[in-house]
Amino acid sequence: MRRTRIAVNTRLLIKNKLDGIGWFTFETLKRITTQHPEVDFFFLFDREPDPEFIFSNNVTPVVIGPQARHPVLFVLWFEIAVARKLREIHPDLFLSPDGYLSLSTKTASLAVMHDLNFEHFPADLPWLVRLYYRFFFPRFAKKAMRIATVSEYSRADIVTQYGVAAEKIDVVYNGANELFKPLPDEMIELTRLKFSEGHPYFLFVGSLHPRKNLARLFLAFDLFSETSAADIRLLVVGERKWWTKPIREAYDGMKFKDKVHFCGRLGIDDLCRVTASALATTYISYFEGFGIPIIESFRSGVPVITSNVTSMPEVAGDAALLIDPYDVNSISDAMQRLATDNELRSKLITKGFERAELFGWQITADRLWESIQKSMKQQ
Repeated sequence: MRRTRIAVNTRLLIKNKLDGIGWFTFETLKRITTQHPEVDFFFLFDREPDPEFIFSNNVTPVVIGPQARHPVLFVLWFEIAVARKLREIHPDLFLSPDGYLSLSTKTASLAVMHDLNFEHFPADLPWLVRLYYRFFFPRFAKKAMRIATVSEYSRADIVTQYGVAAEKIDVVYNGANELFKPLPDEMIELTRLKFSEGHPYFLFVGSLHPRKNLARLFLAFDLFSETSAADIRLLVVGERKWWTKPIREAYDGMKFKDKVHFCGRLGIDDLCRVTASALATTYISYFEGFGIPIIESFRSGVPVITSNVTSMPEVAGDAALLIDPYDVNSISDAMQRLATDNELRSKLITKGFERAELFGWQITADRLWESIQKSMKQQ
């Protein structure tokens, strides 16, 4: 009897370069492949993979070019190279953790669509990337046998934007790495000496993208610093890939820019340490499909300031301070409260630990596997 075959788009599994969707791919596939030895998995990479991504003996790595990092190359990779490889492998399902599918194949497909930010804020993206997303993703949504997504907000958004039946979409949520946990005081002190000159700090983690709302975060931190008696810093973790003119102008105009520390991308060990050593996490995007740093902070015993829009209230529940991401005063006031109200901090930390229990990568993997099974039964 022929074994079940699942082909997987694993182009985002790149050593030391995992982002939000990359971590989703890594954490779910690591569990699913090892827990289902009866299935053969074919991982489709666009470059030679690191051996750590070949999780078990039932995983066959397949390298096909070109490296898909540009809209034109997206088309070449998915519509020609991937389609050709799927005809060779003849899998029962094509799983795509980043939502990209191949329209030129008849293979049944499961797309994980994390969010549709490009439909709401198209101006935040380069024009060619925007053109690709807005042309292809509605078609991917219609082609997919099923869609998985990471929040009820995103499910409702996909239904509204693309006219997909809600019953076709499974909510699997995200998790957080189990390495995120509280640190002893002496380790916090050492971490702050290394990253913020020994001072307590508010933390931002994410790509420096316009929708992450860094410009208003800089303005809010400046406003906070004018009235705060304590020397509290702002630590920014992430690559300056999207360092746009409004972000640059907000930073250049800061009175207290010397209190802002840029760390760039950090490895997982350092990221866990800087998260657990923060006074609070400021995650004030104006659009998110989930917001993994919220759960990472909860697991680390760190209170969170986050936005009252899109998926963030759904993820944070009552365990974070919710602010209006378009109101600088709202953000600054929340900083002031967490810097001065120890009782509030303690209350949020306790609630954060409880909230974090609802989200874990094993839970995500189990729900994604259920979605995979539904997809194959529908054929």
